[in-house]
Amino acid sequence: MDLTHAVLSFAVLGALLTITPGLDTALVLRAAVTMGRGPAFATALGVGAGALTWGAAAAVGVSALLTASEVAYTILRAAGAAYMIYLGVRMVAGALRRPGTGDDAVETAPAVPTFWNTFGRGLFTNLLNPKVGAFYVAVLPQFIPHGASPLGVGVLLALVHDLEGILWFSAIIAGAGALRGYLKRRQVRRAIDGGTGAVLLGFGVKLGLSSN
Repeated sequence: MDLTHAVLSFAVLGALLTITPGLDTALVLRAAVTMGRGPAFATALGVGAGALTWGAAAAVGVSALLTASEVAYTILRAAGAAYMIYLGVRMVAGALRRPGTGDDAVETAPAVPTFWNTFGRGLFTNLLNPKVGAFYVAVLPQFIPHGASPLGVGVLLALVHDLEGILWFSAIIAGAGALRGYLKRRQVRRAIDGGTGAVLLGFGVKLGLSSN
């Protein structure tokens, strides 16, 4: 298998994985609906940066070390689970809060999301999920041609996956923007917050209880 064939084959697999609904898609959609296009793109870039970091780490063997070390994997898994559960609880609590109480009482003057705040949420959600690293460790070696540089090809494949993710997230953000007038309604926003929070809670609990 030459490099061109490897990249194209990985691109097909990466595209299928990218469009499969999951935590990253839920985060970007929620940001697009509740905060707007800019914060949504920042969240998407954070997710992409986390995936690229894992891909590069897998290429140099760091992710393989995490996979082999039960202690390192367990620590990262616990931290990731706690972070996802924390975000999930906050979103679900906000969705269940009655209008005119708590944060809803000052909804007319919401905090302005910053690039780094939304970027960091996407980044850390991805970085604190060791299963992303385990995926790259399991998949990348299958697409590295014999004699090629594992680091160079691994980073290239991770970049391909990142580009696919950005294109997919851009489509989601554009769609959310077209429906923003409807999606920005209080009840719809609360439903999206509650749904995204439930997804985060589910991922966090599943990650925390998993043994590998």
